Amino acid sequence: MSTGLQPAELGFFVSLATCGSLSGAARELGVSTAAVSKRLAQMEARLGLPLVNRTTRRMSLTPDGEVLLEHARRILDDIADLDQLLGASKGQPKGQLRVNATLGFGRLHVAPAISQYVLRYPEVDVQLQLSVRPPPLTDDQFDVCIRFGAPADARVIAKKLASNRRLLCASTGYLAARGAPASPADLARHNCICIRQGDDAHGTWRLRRDGADGPGETVKVRGNLATNDGETAVNWALDGHGILLRAEWDVARYLDSGRLVQVLPQYVTPDADIYAIYPQHRQQSARVRTLVAFLAQAFDVSFRRE
Repeated sequence: MSTGLQPAELGFFVSLATCGSLSGAARELGVSTAAVSKRLAQMEARLGLPLVNRTTRRMSLTPDGEVLLEHARRILDDIADLDQLLGASKGQPKGQLRVNATLGFGRLHVAPAISQYVLRYPEVDVQLQLSVRPPPLTDDQFDVCIRFGAPADARVIAKKLASNRRLLCASTGYLAARGAPASPADLARHNCICIRQGDDAHGTWRLRRDGADGPGETVKVRGNLATNDGETAVNWALDGHGILLRAEWDVARYLDSGRLVQVLPQYVTPDADIYAIYPQHRQQSARVRTLVAFLAQAFDVSFRRE
């Protein structure tokens, strides 16, 4: 009788960890909660160590359970990729694909694109997680991460999906009441809507005249409204509260409709191009390749402005 880990148990343990509870895993696997508990206990007995901390309301992985989960995911992904490579001429990509994106952009653009992706590739199971504070790129809990700006970490692969700018804008009502700034220095006299996100310096905007060399100007702005949510900040700008610096993907539709007007259009801000980032060992994955190509095509259509 074998006392080690059985290959079929890798998928079981990944399902258990992903669901976060015995009852959730039971629903996912189509068995009883008692059956899930018994199978987990058998695994732990054979390995001689606990994998899960159980309480009446929730469960969490032990350090050994975390190690098992990391390796189980990688092994299952490698098996799926190998199967895809060996049968590449016969079928479409299949298997699990874990994707992470920021909350606002993910909800508005990534989620709809993934909806269309799985219609084209129905054998791929996509798990999309949207994060206010995205996890580290080297965490390896995701197959593909959608981020703004090229990463400095050479341990990951970054594919540019779309160009993206940050634009200064305000409502016509605000500009009619307060006037439009003629230079970056004028922003200090305006009510500016600030967004606290990531490691960006709060209330510091960097502007450079379009076509000019050098670092440009750094302007310290202030206002009576600040938030960590981009959608809220855009709504405040639409309500006429002040000038906003926001990514083009988030305000383009309001600029096109005239509800917002670009401010200081002769100045540009640091690029915020959109990238798909994934571990180097995922570059042969058909699931990753097809998703990245699909997102690039979808964003090209979404962000194209007349």
